[in-house]
Amino acid sequence: MLTKTKKQKIIKDVQIHDKDTGSAEAQIAILSTRITELTKHLKTHAKDNHSRRGLLQMVADRQTLLKYLLKKNVARYDVVVKKLDLKKKSA
Repeated sequence: MLTKTKKQKIIKDVQIHDKDTGSAEAQIAILSTRITELTKHLKTHAKDNHSRRGLLQMVADRQTLLKYLLKKNVARYDVVVKKLDLKKKSA
């Protein structure tokens, strides 16, 4: 589970300015952490289909945010992909 302090630390690593909590970068970073945690859960609980559906939705949401960021600002997209070690989509 993502605690408040973990979430604040994740946001602090990718934030654009001091009060940034909702930028695309912050949302992508939070989703990536939740995806990682849920993937670990599903490795031990393979038949948990409700959580699997949630995981697929989170992956789709992250992909949508990455597409948005790629369209709006390629430099910010490159920084986020590098920081979070994600697969880079060709532009």
